[in-house]
Amino acid sequence: MLIGRIKEQNELLEAYRAAESKFIVVYGRRRVGKTYLVRQTFKDHISFAHSGQANAKLNEQLFGWCASLKDAGMEVNKLPKSWLEAFELLKEHIRKSKVKKKVIFIDELPWLDTPKSRFVNALEFFWNGWASGRDDVLLIVCGSATSWIVNKIFKNHGGLHNRVTNQIYLKPFTLNECEEYSHSLNLSYSRLDVLEGYMVMGGIPYYWSLLEPGYSMAQNIDRLFFADKGKLRYEFNELYHSLFRNPENYITIVQILGKNNAGLTRDELIDKTKIENGGNLSKQLEDLEHCGFIQYLNTPSNKKYRGVYKLIDNFTLFYLKYMRENSNNDESFWTNNYNSSVRLSWVGLAFERVCFQHIRQIKEALQIGGVLSNVYSLNIKTANSNGRGAQIDMIIDRNDNTINLCEMKFSNKPFTIDKEYQRNLLNKIESVQEYTNHKKTIILTMITTFGIEHNGYWNIVQKEVTIDNLFKE
Repeated sequence: MLIGRIKEQNELLEAYRAAESKFIVVYGRRRVGKTYLVRQTFKDHISFAHSGQANAKLNEQLFGWCASLKDAGMEVNKLPKSWLEAFELLKEHIRKSKVKKKVIFIDELPWLDTPKSRFVNALEFFWNGWASGRDDVLLIVCGSATSWIVNKIFKNHGGLHNRVTNQIYLKPFTLNECEEYSHSLNLSYSRLDVLEGYMVMGGIPYYWSLLEPGYSMAQNIDRLFFADKGKLRYEFNELYHSLFRNPENYITIVQILGKNNAGLTRDELIDKTKIENGGNLSKQLEDLEHCGFIQYLNTPSNKKYRGVYKLIDNFTLFYLKYMRENSNNDESFWTNNYNSSVRLSWVGLAFERVCFQHIRQIKEALQIGGVLSNVYSLNIKTANSNGRGAQIDMIIDRNDNTINLCEMKFSNKPFTIDKEYQRNLLNKIESVQEYTNHKKTIILTMITTFGIEHNGYWNIVQKEVTIDNLFKE
C-alpha cells in the first residue's frame, strides 16, 4: 500500500500515458521508497528491470545486466564487452516487445558507473540516438546517491544536458504520513510517540516498517538501534558509504555540525573540520544538502551576520548523540534513560529540527501560507542594549513587514513560562528589534507539543502552534 506519494505517482502515470517517450529520474536518499514507488505504480507492466550492484566491477555489472534481460524473457548468448553493447541488447529486447508502452526501470543507476566504464556515454547514446526518437519508451532511472544523480545527469554538460523530461525528488514522509503509515502497520501509537519516532528516524519509510506492534516506541528504538543484532545498529556507516564513494569528509562535516546546535558558518566549518577551502568543500556541502542531511540557513539582509549550515537529518543526529556514546553496550539504553536528563537534553534539539522539516504546516497554522516569507535561524552574539546577545530558533521574515519570532519547546504537558524565561523572551524580541532597526512588527510565536500554560507570564505570546498543527497534511 502506498502512503502519500499521490503527486509522484500521478506524474509517473501521466508519463506512461504520454504520446512520446519519456526519461524520468526518481531520486532521494537511501530507504526513502523510490523502488517501492515505481514497482507499486507499474507492477506487472515493467518490460525490463535492473538494479546496479554495489562495489561491483564492470564485468560483474554487465553479467547482472544480461541476467536481468534473461529474466525479462530475452535469450542472451554472449556477454557484452561494454555498456554500448549492453544497451544494444536492451534495444533488441524493446524492438521485439509487443507491449504498447515499454517501461524500462534501471535502479541504483550510480552503481553502474564504475571507473572507466563509460556508462554515462552509453546511456546518452541509448537515449539521444534511439529511445527519444520513439514514442513507446518510458525510461525510469533511480538512485540513492543523490549527488551522483545531480552532477552526472542534471548538470551533465554533454549529451544528457536537458534531456531528462521529469525529475521526481522523493522526500521523506511528513509526520502526517508517518502517522498514517504506523496505523497501516497496526501500531497504536499516540502522536507524542509518533513524534518521538520521527525525532529518531525521520520520515524514512523503511525504518518505520521495522517497528513491531506490541512494543512501546522506546522498546522498538532499543530493538532496532541498541540490540546486538539491531537492524539499524550499523545503518550510519552503510548510509554514508552507499551515498558517497569517499565518505570520510562528509562524515567529518556532519560530526562537527552535530556538536554545534546553532550551526556553523563556512569559515567556522573550515576551522573545525580542517578541510581545505575550495571546490571540493563546496561540492561536499552541496552534496549533503541535496541528500537532505544538512541545511543552509541564510540570515536577514545584514552583512554583519552570515548564514550557517545546520545538521537536520534526524537519524544522523540521533546516531551521533547516542549510539556512538553507548560505550556500555546497553541493549535497553533508550528505555532505561527515557525519563533521564540524557534523553530530555536531546528532545528539545530534535523537536527544533522536526519543526524546520514542517515549515509549511507551521505557516498554515499561522495563516500565512499565502504570504511570501523567508525562514532563518539567527545567533546574535553581540550585546544589545540590555548587554546580552540572543539565539533565535526560527525567524519567519514575512513580506508584509512582519516577523514571527518562533521558539520551539518540547514538553510532555503544556509548557510553563516562568519569570526568568519571560525575561529571556523579551530579550530576544529586543535583540531582533535592534537587528531590524525597529522596522518590522514582531510576533512572538511558541511552537510546543501541547500548548502554553496560561499563568501570569504567558501573555507575551501572540501566536501558538502545537504538534496537532504539525500533523496536518
